[in-house]
Amino acid sequence: MVEPADRPSAAAQRLGTPESFGVSTLEPGLRPPAQPPGRQVSIRVQMLDDTQEVFQISQRSPGKVLFDLICVHLNLVEGDYFGLEYQDQRKMTVWLDLLKPTLKQIRRPKNTILRFVVKFFPPDHTQLLEELTRYLFALQIKRDLACGRLICNDTSAALMVSHIIQSEIGDFDETQSWQHLLHNKYLPDQDAIRDKITDCHRKHVGQTPAESDYQLLEIARRLEMYGVRLHPAKDREGTKLSLAVAHTGVLVFQGYTKINAFNWSKVRKLSFKRKRFLIKLRADPTQNAHHDTLEFSMASRDCCKIFWKICVEYHAFFRLFEEPKPKPKPILFTRGSSFRFSGRTQKQIIDYVKDSELKKVPFERKHSKILSSSSMSPQSSSFRSQVPKENAMCVQLADQPDSGRLDESNGSKELPAATSSTNGFHGIPAVPGSDPTQSRQNHHGIESALDPHFLNPESPGSEDSPVGSPCVIVNGNGSVNGQGMGSIGVLGPGQSPEGRRLSPLTSPLLTDAGCVRNDDDEEASRKKFPTDKAYFIAKELLTTERTYLKDLQVITESFKSVAGKDDAFPDLVKNLISASYDPVYKFHQGFLKEVEQRLAQWEGRSNAHIKGDYQRIGDILLKNIQGLRQMTVHLQKHSECLVELERACRSSRKAEALCREFEQQRVCYLPLNIFLLRPLHRLLHYKLILERLCKHFPPTHDDFRDCRAALADISEMVLQLQGAMMKMENFQKLLELKKDLTGIDNLAIPGREFIRLGCLSKLSGKGLQQRMFFLFSDSLVYTSRGMTPSNQFKVHGQLPLYGMTIRESEEEWGVPHSFTLFGQRQSVVVAASCASEMERWVEDIRMAIDLAEQSSSTNTDLLSTSLSDNKLSEEGGAELESEEELCGSRSSLERQGHRGNTTVHVCWHRNTSVSMVDFSVAVENQLSGNLLRKFKNSNGWQKLWVVFTNFSLFFYKSHQDDYPLASLPLLGYSVTVPSESENIHKDYVFKLHFKSHVYYFRSESEYTFERYLTVGDHWWGCITL
Repeated sequence: MVEPADRPSAAAQRLGTPESFGVSTLEPGLRPPAQPPGRQVSIRVQMLDDTQEVFQISQRSPGKVLFDLICVHLNLVEGDYFGLEYQDQRKMTVWLDLLKPTLKQIRRPKNTILRFVVKFFPPDHTQLLEELTRYLFALQIKRDLACGRLICNDTSAALMVSHIIQSEIGDFDETQSWQHLLHNKYLPDQDAIRDKITDCHRKHVGQTPAESDYQLLEIARRLEMYGVRLHPAKDREGTKLSLAVAHTGVLVFQGYTKINAFNWSKVRKLSFKRKRFLIKLRADPTQNAHHDTLEFSMASRDCCKIFWKICVEYHAFFRLFEEPKPKPKPILFTRGSSFRFSGRTQKQIIDYVKDSELKKVPFERKHSKILSSSSMSPQSSSFRSQVPKENAMCVQLADQPDSGRLDESNGSKELPAATSSTNGFHGIPAVPGSDPTQSRQNHHGIESALDPHFLNPESPGSEDSPVGSPCVIVNGNGSVNGQGMGSIGVLGPGQSPEGRRLSPLTSPLLTDAGCVRNDDDEEASRKKFPTDKAYFIAKELLTTERTYLKDLQVITESFKSVAGKDDAFPDLVKNLISASYDPVYKFHQGFLKEVEQRLAQWEGRSNAHIKGDYQRIGDILLKNIQGLRQMTVHLQKHSECLVELERACRSSRKAEALCREFEQQRVCYLPLNIFLLRPLHRLLHYKLILERLCKHFPPTHDDFRDCRAALADISEMVLQLQGAMMKMENFQKLLELKKDLTGIDNLAIPGREFIRLGCLSKLSGKGLQQRMFFLFSDSLVYTSRGMTPSNQFKVHGQLPLYGMTIRESEEEWGVPHSFTLFGQRQSVVVAASCASEMERWVEDIRMAIDLAEQSSSTNTDLLSTSLSDNKLSEEGGAELESEEELCGSRSSLERQGHRGNTTVHVCWHRNTSVSMVDFSVAVENQLSGNLLRKFKNSNGWQKLWVVFTNFSLFFYKSHQDDYPLASLPLLGYSVTVPSESENIHKDYVFKLHFKSHVYYFRSESEYTFERYLTVGDHWWGCITL
């Protein structure tokens, strides 16, 4: 433990100085790790901020005890990226072995100072989910620059130093900045580029310390010497070289220039024999190479062993799913070293931080003279939007296989963080002193943040997205730390609804205090209504018709008003939409009025129910469906409207911009094209409702004959329009995917069908990397989530399906749920997150291969000219993506475009997949109506109008609202009934849960309760009763 004379033990207790603070996620007062009994020894450790701390450990304690004491002292969650180094008696710098007793490694503890430094450098700083971790990394970069270890050109050096100064003294002031540079040494040759540093510093006005750390790491990670620790060696010819290890593999340098690299996927074995370090490579059948073993000579056997150990640890940290298990002790004799990596792997760290609901605790920035925003607002504490906190949540991410010896590299994985995050409710900030219903802002809200988690937007200075686990905040003009941010906020499941701190983006309408129901009153009012199942089926017709009419208003009123104010749209498109949708809207206004009157009579709100003539709905359905048949000519033109609107957007950038701008409005809570197809979808709803009525009524019932006649009429209409409906759904889906992808030409062409999209881990030179795959009837495209302003996915490559074969390869590669795709030009090894996901992918890919074999077309090139010409390798593609991330924006909050709420992003953060069949089933199973909602740790039930569509729940205060208050993406969620231990002693309650995020919903009837369970069984997640 820390000596009392030096400093208190918790960072949260060191806040008495006017320093700048950040946020950590370990709560103060955590108990130090248990120590074996014995004499206490003082160990002095130099921290990254140049302070020294003294820790007391038992003389028999392993190194892990000391390391854990330091992490507890710092409130550091992601401590496994760091290590303790020291100089041994041979004057060689070595790492403290966490498994061996500390005093057996440090012979003279009183004369030895251990240094707490970064040990594992990830390729992407967005994989660091905590602000404290990024701050410590920034201190390491600062130290490497000062000692000349991080070699770079003058421009990069000046830019990095300017960010360091911005984090320490704030905005540029000529006198103060000049004096600060005179008294502090950041570079060995700092004086030569002092003017460059000040010029760069001028441009950082308003940048917080957290943002400065983010930008510093963004620049540093692109340098060739980032994280490189050189170990002198010679090759067979005696040429002086240096060896280093990175997340990708073993690197060879001549001077400060990298001349070779051996990826982990190409390395079969690393070993050393006396002074020789040996790299055995996997045989390459394409080359006639006779030498598969490379030999390097180092200064001594100890030098070889030190480098071999760090290689073993780097490989395990970045490639394995979990910590390797110790080898069994040999009975007779030993062979080889028993050394192994000890600690969590990078994947375990990311999963732990994303899945844990950790309280944010301020920390001190020792060298900073300004007050960081994180000290003012502990609510926002970490960039989790892009790390599928889920990330990611996120995006979030779904659970991945917990395999022990699996090779995996998380090098390009973006989490929800988010992670961004899709597990949370999207709340809306209320304006003080105003009606909460008027304070709602833009719709679209998943990521994640989708944390992004779905989701959590990750950006310098936005220390925590109010997204719980994978939900994203998009579309709007709100701001956090000066960065643009979405206005439908994401309320994390672990936040205020569960009795904790309120997020500034939490709508009062969506918290427990908003509208708590009295259970006795609710029970009394429920008994007044009919209990017949037919009544609740009719009520579903009423509630879904209300939502349908609101959706029609989006086209007939909102979109027409936008299109009418500008001449970007041709008159042909405007007139076609008016002629096709206005008559349908007017017809359904009358239909809704009739259904409302009938339900009021059925419920007994008039004296007509005494005669018993109004406890039926078939007569109204038959009358209006016969009237709807007259609308067939208008319904047939709806597909034409979609095609003409797309043609207008393709030919006019102004029209395309108007459509995208309209999609960002809060009233357009779904993609615009979905609203255009709503009338066709509604026919399917009528058919399913009538089927349930006919199944419920006996043939002798008065309403049976009318329902059966109406069912025959609507079935005929559906059959007549089904062909056009399927084509338009596929066309609409291709158009949506086109907006989500960058680097693709001519996606929506005749004959191409969308089949499935989702996450798979692709085995490459960097190990297993998360990729988003898109399966079409002629090609399989794989992408990664880019950092473009519109949050699009960047295409890395495509696999034509013609001639492709597929083979399960779990035993071959040792990767659970993996299979190999053998194409005509290349082969790809991918792994699914679970066995069921793998089965779905394999089945759909085989079906797609059959479709491709039957097709007469052989032109399946989807890649744009720039990509197809270069044919990027996986490493090259990742590098270009990194540059695009750096140049795209100052922060990821600014990058949260309106594409951040799509199903693609939810799948990315939840690590799941969706097929076209799932989309079709989702279209058929839309629900609307009032539900009572309760959070895990709350007391009362809150009444909300809920719309269930497009794989999400959308929440309204009432059915009269024009746009939703919040949304909850449901992909990956499970629907169950509460157990006895949860103390939910109410009828018709179902529970939604994803990992640790739990919501309870209470329906008014057994019929509605069963409907939600049935829908959940279709495409929501696994159902457990």
